[in-house]
Amino acid sequence: MNETITNILKQALKKMNIAPSEITIKNSNRPDLCDYQYDGTFTIAKEIHENPYEIGTKIVENLYLEPNINHYFQKIECVKPGFINFTLSDIYINELLTSIKNSPKFNITMPQKETIVIDYGGANIAKPLHIGHLRPAIVGESIKRILKYMNQEVIADVHLGDYGLQIGEVIYGLQEKNISPKEITLELLEKIYPKISALCKENEQIKEQCATITKELQENNPTYQEYFKNILEISKKDIKKIYDYLGVSFDLWLGESDAYKYISKVKEELLSLHLLKESENAKIIDVTEENDKKEIPPFIFQKSNQAYLYSTTDLATIYQRYQDYKPNKILYVVDIRQNLHFTQLFRVCQKIPQLKEIKYEFLGFGTINGSDNHPYKTRNGDIPKLEKFFEETKQIFINKKSENQELSSKDLDIITNAIIKYADLQNNREKDYIFDINKFSETTGKTGPNILYTYLRIAKILKTNQELVDRFNEKIYNIQDRELRIKILDLNNIMQQAYKTRCPSILANYLHELCNLLNTFYETNHINNLEDEYKKAEWVSLLTLTNQIIKKLLELLIIEIPSKM
Repeated sequence: MNETITNILKQALKKMNIAPSEITIKNSNRPDLCDYQYDGTFTIAKEIHENPYEIGTKIVENLYLEPNINHYFQKIECVKPGFINFTLSDIYINELLTSIKNSPKFNITMPQKETIVIDYGGANIAKPLHIGHLRPAIVGESIKRILKYMNQEVIADVHLGDYGLQIGEVIYGLQEKNISPKEITLELLEKIYPKISALCKENEQIKEQCATITKELQENNPTYQEYFKNILEISKKDIKKIYDYLGVSFDLWLGESDAYKYISKVKEELLSLHLLKESENAKIIDVTEENDKKEIPPFIFQKSNQAYLYSTTDLATIYQRYQDYKPNKILYVVDIRQNLHFTQLFRVCQKIPQLKEIKYEFLGFGTINGSDNHPYKTRNGDIPKLEKFFEETKQIFINKKSENQELSSKDLDIITNAIIKYADLQNNREKDYIFDINKFSETTGKTGPNILYTYLRIAKILKTNQELVDRFNEKIYNIQDRELRIKILDLNNIMQQAYKTRCPSILANYLHELCNLLNTFYETNHINNLEDEYKKAEWVSLLTLTNQIIKKLLELLIIEIPSKM
């Protein structure tokens, strides 16, 4: 909608020989006064040395000379000190709603199609998933769904951390206990990793042994390879189970180990470009740039003991993605604290001709914190495993009221997912946030259960009125009706913002606002008791469209809808 007003305003300004560099139409925060507002008059007035109200009045006069202007707007006026207020006509609002209702994907403008690889999830094998693994999974999955909905060709890669030092530590621990590869279980892995990891911090000799095992594994030591394959298989199965519960899926289940076959090719390329340098027996690449405001350390391609790091495999993985998919873009949904690593990685890619053509995006996320505003932990001070975190959230919701205990296991899992996901995705992904289970489990306020409850309440009305003709006429009946319709017109703009910024929070916050307006509409307009069948049919049409939008936005936020609440 904002784009339509922008184009009309641009034409009027052009006739006045005014060409502002940017025209921004804002949604009104006073719906009783207008629907949209333009404040660019102040900038224009300053440039041409005129009073903002006077120039605004002239712009309004020219707007009324535009063809069919009264069809689009009920009123356009300049109000002091110089704001231009736009109020849409009822007829035009309903024309737009009809177009949204009848068009595929709600008549949302689609960007040019590109091939995009999105790298998220990134769990390390050989250790259980904990709450720190939640954000990369659900933020990445939501971004992936938004990209796909916007007609992009998307390849999702989990990129497991499967060849790092933690594997050497686990193999060391297994061998110390004389456990063969075939005897490995998930329970053993969960016990051994934290024990040996702590030991390595205390004992440098054991740490060196683990590093040697890791290096020899990377060099295809057959014994260590057998251990690795069994660890990978067991870990993958557990990781997939957790991701399935979350509704998170991937096209590729590759990891660091899969990139090793590309390292020699990448090394040849780097040598031919004279990019590799020796530094204390390690091989590095200088990535400093003239405009750097702080020191950027070199990219380490190979350690002094000739072992490779995750920086090496990240570069080799990009090379593999280039070979296999020729992507236009590669997106990384990772902890914001990895910003430096990805700055180094992307700068190396800019030095390699074929990789230079790809656009790279670092999509950092913050941490999930407890009430003390520190990373979320259990009462014992441990980082909670995801399965226990899910169960704790579910139990708190069940205990909220007796009716919750009667819900099916499937519905409880859906609601648990909604509590966790909406609590996370409503926040700007770059920011840390406090997860309060009690607060986010409520069916009121800015919560997942509240949105689900709103949808189900409206669905019940629609079920009892499904025989009515689905249509919009030329009328809008009251302010609550109007505000809901205007909010729906914002959907295209909201989807464009979420797509361009890769921020699911834009959808989550719009969804909350939409549901608030829907609830106000529901409480004001008692549809089931309405005798005017014409008005009733119109409102059923409005509720049908609103619920369709809610359902789609929930899907993009990885939230399903339960059968009841």
